[in-house]
Parts: sequence; structure tokens; C-alpha cells
Amino acid sequence: MVNFFISAFNFPGTNWKLILLAIAIGLIFGAIWLAPYRPPLGKKPQLWVVAIVSALLTWTAIAFVQIPLQTWTGKALVHFWSPIILTQWLLLAGIPQILLSGLVQEASKLAPVLFYWWRNKKSFTPQFGLIAGAVSGAGFGVFEAIWVHNQIFASGWSWAMVGTSGFTALLGFWERFFSIAFHISTSALVGYGLTKRKGWQFYLLASFLHGLTNYGIVLLQSNRLTTIQEEIYIAVLAVGISAVVILLRWRKPILQSSS
Repeated sequence: MVNFFISAFNFPGTNWKLILLAIAIGLIFGAIWLAPYRPPLGKKPQLWVVAIVSALLTWTAIAFVQIPLQTWTGKALVHFWSPIILTQWLLLAGIPQILLSGLVQEASKLAPVLFYWWRNKKSFTPQFGLIAGAVSGAGFGVFEAIWVHNQIFASGWSWAMVGTSGFTALLGFWERFFSIAFHISTSALVGYGLTKRKGWQFYLLASFLHGLTNYGIVLLQSNRLTTIQEEIYIAVLAVGISAVVILLRWRKPILQSSS
């Protein structure tokens, strides 16, 4: 757990130019997907705090809550069923761990939005709640993308690989591009629901959508999808959820929101 947590801040074998490139790519991806929400980052500097807290809190929750829970769940499954049976029923056996990732991460991304909402006496408009959620999702999505990009570079990735492997060599970046969209949209959805006094219902919905997206890993491991098909699966879900939430964002003009 500790090593996983530290891995987001330590990239042995990667020079500073590649680290800066990983950061730049992550920020560009985040800016592209956050732009349709039009967050007032200049007028509401508190949103920057929401993004930063979301990134650090969610990463901490993954390392010290999600990973242990998934490990214990895996051990419990192996205790009651043999590895052969679990392999045969992987489509079902993988569901508990997939759901845990959604429940933990969506709760962590919601926490700074919830605190910001409380500090402002629960006076956000639904659109501003949606925007705050989107910023929170972007904070973690970009942070996670930078980590993944650095992992890719540390593995020896180079532009020459694109020439030999083509699109396959870019799959890691492709996945992060759409994963950021996904994190933004689900958090925005929960932020919207929070202002409607239906926070827990929207939280469960976002957690389910999170699990549904991550279920692509199970489909890949069970040979139901190829690697490229799994990446398309993630992209389609991310774009679909984003489209719905962006339409919700612009369904009516923003009313005066609190600071």
C-alpha cells in the first residue's frame, strides 16, 4: 500500500523532461474535457482547492482503503471457491472488487465537494454543484493520468514504438484521455445530485457507472474483449456519460451561485 502511494511521486528511471511531458499531457487532457463545463476557476479560486484535495484524497483512499478491501475480498473468494471455479465464473467473481473501486473513488472525489457545499451553507445551484463535482473529478483524473503516463515512460516507451506498433503503442494515453472524461462526468453527476438533496442516490449511480466502466477489465481477462475492444468500451461509456452530464450542465442558465 505504501509503495503504491509513493509511486505517484517517485519515478525512478524517468528523466525530468519525460516527467514534465507526462504532466503536460495530463493537464491538456483535463483541460479538453473540463472546458465544456465552463468552471469559473478565476472567479472561484476555491475550486482549485477542491481539485487538489480530490487528487490527493482519492489517491490516498485507493492506496489505503480500496486496495486492502479488494485484497481481502479476493482472499475471501479464494477461501470459499477454488481458483478453477473462480476462473470459470470470472464474470461474476470480478464484480465485488469492481464495485469496491467505484464506491471508494466516488466517495473520495465527493468529499471536497461536500465540504465546500457545507461551508457555503448548502446554497449551491444544481449547475454550480455539477461544476464543483466536475472540477473535483478533473483533479483526480489528471493526477491519475500523470501517474499512468510516467509509468508508461518509465517502461521504456518511445515514439519509435508508435512506428512499429501503431495505435497499440498509444493505448495507454488513449485510455487516460477517456478516463479523465469519465472521472469528470461521474463526479459532476454526484455534485448535481447533492444540491438536489439526492446525494446518496447519485453517489450510488456514479459508483455503479464507475464499476460498469471498470468491468471492461473483467471482460478483457475473460477473453470476451480484446485489448483494443476494451479501450473502445471505456471510450464509448465515457463519451456517453459525459454527453448526458454536459447536456444537464447547460439545460438551463446558471443562477447566481455562492462563492
